[in-house]
Amino acid sequence: MKKFLLLITLLAGSVCNELHAKQTILPRPVSHVERAGEFTITPNSTISFEEELRLSAEYLAEYIALPTRPYNGLRKGDIVLKINKNLDAEEYILDVGRSCVMLQGGSAAGVHNGIETLLQLLPAHIYAKQLALPQSIACARIEDKPRYAYRGFMLDVTRTWIDVEELKHYIEALAHHKINRLHLHLSDDEGWRIEILSHPELTSVGAYRGGDSPVMPRYGKWSEKYGGYYTQAQMREVVAFAAQRNIEIIPEIDLPGHSHNIARVKPEILCNYTPSTSASAGYDTRGVFCVAKEDNYALLEDILGEIADIFPSPYIHIGGDEVSSSQWQLCPDCKALYQSKGMASYSELQLHFMLRLEEILHSLGKKCAVWNEAVKHKGLDLSTRVHCWESMAECHKVLNKGYKTVVQAGEFFYFDMQQGLREGGHFWAGIFDARKTYSFFEQQSILGPYDDLIEGFEASFFSEAYLSNRDLPYNFLHYQTFPRICALSEVAWSAGGEWEEFYSCLTEEHYERMDKMGLSFRIYPPQVTYADGILTAVTDDNTTIYVTHQGVEQPYNGPIATDHPEHYTFRSRMENGISPEAGVKECFSMMHPTLNITTSLPIHAEQTLSRAASYLAPARTIRAAKAGDWVEYRFAEAVRARRAEFHTGTPNMPRFVFREGYVELSEDGENFRRVAELKDGGVVFDHQVTIRALRIVCTADANGASYCLIQSPKLWPIL
Repeated sequence: MKKFLLLITLLAGSVCNELHAKQTILPRPVSHVERAGEFTITPNSTISFEEELRLSAEYLAEYIALPTRPYNGLRKGDIVLKINKNLDAEEYILDVGRSCVMLQGGSAAGVHNGIETLLQLLPAHIYAKQLALPQSIACARIEDKPRYAYRGFMLDVTRTWIDVEELKHYIEALAHHKINRLHLHLSDDEGWRIEILSHPELTSVGAYRGGDSPVMPRYGKWSEKYGGYYTQAQMREVVAFAAQRNIEIIPEIDLPGHSHNIARVKPEILCNYTPSTSASAGYDTRGVFCVAKEDNYALLEDILGEIADIFPSPYIHIGGDEVSSSQWQLCPDCKALYQSKGMASYSELQLHFMLRLEEILHSLGKKCAVWNEAVKHKGLDLSTRVHCWESMAECHKVLNKGYKTVVQAGEFFYFDMQQGLREGGHFWAGIFDARKTYSFFEQQSILGPYDDLIEGFEASFFSEAYLSNRDLPYNFLHYQTFPRICALSEVAWSAGGEWEEFYSCLTEEHYERMDKMGLSFRIYPPQVTYADGILTAVTDDNTTIYVTHQGVEQPYNGPIATDHPEHYTFRSRMENGISPEAGVKECFSMMHPTLNITTSLPIHAEQTLSRAASYLAPARTIRAAKAGDWVEYRFAEAVRARRAEFHTGTPNMPRFVFREGYVELSEDGENFRRVAELKDGGVVFDHQVTIRALRIVCTADANGASYCLIQSPKLWPIL
């Protein structure tokens, strides 16, 4: 009884003057009550722990450099980690008293969540592991638990190879935001990233593309061999590293489509017919497993057996997205299977395939996770977890079928989308930043009837555009995902709040934390105004504004008197964070002079050259380019521009391009001179240039696809 009274006395500190704190912690805790007084961590403090929390104590000691010791009674000045079986597994109570810090969790997971909150109560440089002692913390009591058990992020390491150290750094950042699932996309058309001992060729060959690899490159690095893979030993190390940070890694082998890479390594997995390769310049672009070949299921049993052994997660994700049945329709073996099963459509063959994989996984003691297309035809066991990516409407369809669902709708949670009109990324699911993700709170009432089926939320970063943005002065992966992950964390953890309070916490507190984490996060741009000859830039955060004039960037020191505001652009910066450019609209306006485009390539009947010549959308050819093919842009009059770009391929990433070639320019429309080599299917003139006509000439056959795209030019007027 005396020990109990002592504990209460030490923890209580002062119970007077309690104050419910404004949001300074992300995600927002259930209850945060501030108290009078403070606790001081000194070099004589220790981190004491109950035995099952040894790894948690070691994790905390990475940030607060204190000795750790097994708990054998409360001692003044200590940080104490304990299990409280009365709490839910991820629930915690963090009590900062004047004499000690007591952190209780329902399990090691709950204690980890409390540790991440404790770190946020300390100065931001703790994330750089540079906390000097002594250090004081305001007394407070925080009671907290997540709203959803699944708070996930999907990282694609196939399109762009991400090595172990970069992956670990990213896992650390996820953990600091209480993300507890990492869905790791380990195979796709472009690469195979996990060692399979029974089939070593999957990585010895399939982990690389370009050069002498049978897998053609995509998304850049057209003339070199590119790639890498995780050995099983490395991946076990990463799994343990993540587990110490309360992150379960869920592996994905994407099947039966998205399998071009393994098909180039093991072409015997493909359907039994000879494809036409005339459109792809002789390259076999197929990438769907034959459903009828028994050897394929034996191969996948080998692969999934090793995956199951490496990853302790109860789930293995087996894909099921974007599968075309056209190859099955051409295959006599698949036709026979289709007829023998009395199927109504060839898409039902996918269900047959997934059911076979489900049987394999269940025999391994694992459950299936799939993309939402895999349950179009209901048949998979209801123990299957469905990741619904296509839209909120599709989420409702999946939930109506009774499947446990991870909401991953692209319009809120695909962080490879552009955040602004002039920023990198895709745009098929919209252009949005962290505010749109945070606004998902408005959707939650619609999902209310299905709350028992919603396991949680997951965001995605498919890395097609990462490869061609590797040479940026900041990390494109970080920029695309932070602070959008902060908003994801809030949506998955808390009951919601006002954007203004969340944004205030983000800018006043969390920007600095992310900066010290070493994240190249996106900062909201400064607001730029021009009136009465005065150009002004302001920001509502603690970042520094820089101004660029005549190519020179320097700190912005105040309003600028000028008759040419269009000559100035502005960015906000921290050591690692950066904003997109801001300025008056004339800085970014482009010209659309009258243009005609011609080419040696045959053109798609609907996606015509006139679309590109009208600056509306790319034109599409009906075959890949070969050496000697060309595309010519001819303007009605000579165009003078301060910057100009001409590209083949997809906007914002180099796919469906002329993979090698050169550029000829004519100022008078008759005489051409060679001015540049193609880079990633295009050319950029970052200086003043006069153009009456421009010709892109291809010098290499094939591009790994069966067509090319021809983009509208981008032309910036001379200011």
